[in-house]
Amino acid sequence: MADSQDKAVHSASVPAPVSADVEEDMSIGRYIVTRLPTLVPPMRKAPNPFKALALLNRQQWLFFWVAFLGWSWDAFDFFTVSLTTSELAKQFDKSVTDITWGITLVLMLRSVGAITFGIAADRWGRKWPFIVNQFLFIVLELGAGFCQTYKQFLACRALFGIAMGGLYGNAAATALEDCPAEARGIVSGLLQQGYAFGYLLATAFARGLVDTTSHGWRPLYWFGAGPPVLIIAFRLCLPETETFRRRQATREAMRGGVAKSFMEEGKVALKRHWLLLAYMVLLMAGFNFMSHGSQDLYPTMLENQFEFSANAVTVTQVVANLGALTGGTLCGWASQIFGRRFSIIAISIVGGALLYPYTFVTTKSVMAAAFFEQFCVQGAWGVIPIHLMELSPGPIRTFVVGTAYQLGNLVSSASSTIESTIGERFPLEPLDDGTKRYAYGKVICIFMGCVFAYTILVTFIGPERLGRNFDAEHDADLAIVAAHRGMDGDGSDPEKATTSRVE
Repeated sequence: MADSQDKAVHSASVPAPVSADVEEDMSIGRYIVTRLPTLVPPMRKAPNPFKALALLNRQQWLFFWVAFLGWSWDAFDFFTVSLTTSELAKQFDKSVTDITWGITLVLMLRSVGAITFGIAADRWGRKWPFIVNQFLFIVLELGAGFCQTYKQFLACRALFGIAMGGLYGNAAATALEDCPAEARGIVSGLLQQGYAFGYLLATAFARGLVDTTSHGWRPLYWFGAGPPVLIIAFRLCLPETETFRRRQATREAMRGGVAKSFMEEGKVALKRHWLLLAYMVLLMAGFNFMSHGSQDLYPTMLENQFEFSANAVTVTQVVANLGALTGGTLCGWASQIFGRRFSIIAISIVGGALLYPYTFVTTKSVMAAAFFEQFCVQGAWGVIPIHLMELSPGPIRTFVVGTAYQLGNLVSSASSTIESTIGERFPLEPLDDGTKRYAYGKVICIFMGCVFAYTILVTFIGPERLGRNFDAEHDADLAIVAAHRGMDGDGSDPEKATTSRVE
C-alpha cells in the first residue's frame, strides 16, 4: 500500500517535459526517406516467452485474463452469425448474401460503440465501461436468439455492433497498460488471440448446439448470453489499472478539476496527432479486411463449394484457429525483437504466398493450408494491440485504439457481402437436391491477395514507437496541459491525488 501511495504522489506531480515524436517533426520528404532504414530489425534482446510471461505479477495476470475473456466472448458473439448463415437463411427465407448483412451491420456500427465507450473509459476508468459492455452482450445475445423476423434479427445485430465496438480498446488498455515492457509483445499476441479462441469456441459449440434440438440455431445464441455473467463478476473483483490511476491522480492535481483537464488533454492530443490517427484507421482497415476476408465466408465455402460435411467444416475451422492461436502468440513475441512493422510485413508476405492452397485445395488436405494461413493472418494481428497502444496518445489511448480499430472495421464491414455477391457470379454445378453452388474460393483468393498487398504498403509507410512508456510522467500531451493549467500545490493532497486513488 505504501508503495502504491508513493507512486500516486509521484504521478500527481507535473509530468516531465517530453520531446515530440521524432517523425512528427520531420518534413514529408525526410519522413519518406526514413521508411526503409527504420524497417531494419532492431534485434532487441528479449527474454524467452516463458521468462517474459514470468515478469507479470498477480494483478497484471488478472488484468490480462479478464481482458482476454471479454475479447474472446466478443469474438464468440460475432461469429455466431458466420457459423449459422445457412440456417438463418432458411429460417428467414433469405439468401446467404442477405444474412451476411447481419455481419456487415455489426461491423458498421462498432465505431459508434468505440467512440462512446472509449471516451468513457479514458474519462472514468476501464472498469465500468467494460462491465456495461458485457451486460449488453447478455441482453442482445438473448434477444437475437428470440428473433422471429429478418428485420428483428438485423435490428438486434445492429445494436450488438454498438456494444461490441466499445470493448477492444478497453481490453487492450486493461491488459497492456501495466504490463512490463519486456513482456508486451507476447502479451499482445496472447490477447489478440482471444479473437481466435472465441472463434474456436463458437465453432465447437455451434457443432454441439445448432440443429441438434427442435430449436435449430437458437440454442447457440442463448448459450452465448451465459458466460458474460461470469466475466462481469471477474471484473467487479479487480480495481482500475495502476497506469490509469496515476493519470487520474495527475488530472485531479491540476487546477480546474478532472473534467476540464481531460477535455483539454483530448484537444491537445487530437491537434498534435490527427494525421497519426488517420493513418491508424487506414492501417486497421487493411487488417480488418485481412481478418474478415479470410474467415467470414470460409465456412460457407467449405460447405457449399467443397461439399464438406458439418463435421469436416468444424474440424477444418478448429485446425485453422489453432494455427491462429499459435501464430498470434509467436509473432507478437517476435515483434519485441524484430520490431512491429518488420514483423507484420514479413508474416503478411508469407500469408499471401499461402492463399492458393488455402482456397483451391478441395480435399481434406486444405486443413494444413488453413492452419498456416491463419497462423499468418493472426500472426500479423498479434502485433496489433501493442502496436496501437504504443502509437496512441496517452490521454485518449482507449478511445484511439478502439476507434481506429472499429473505423477500420467500418471500412471493411462489407467484406463478406462483397465476397458473397461476387462469388455468385461464378456458379458451379448444383447439388443433387438443387442447392446452388458458387466458386467462393476464387473470389477469396483474389480479394485477399489485394488485401495483403495493401496492408504491407500501409505498414511500410507508417511509424513505430517500439518500447514507448505509458506512464503519465512520460506523456508529452499531458505535460503540455499541466504546464498550461498549473498544479494545485505539490500534488500530495490525499483528497485530490494520493490516498483517494490507492484504496
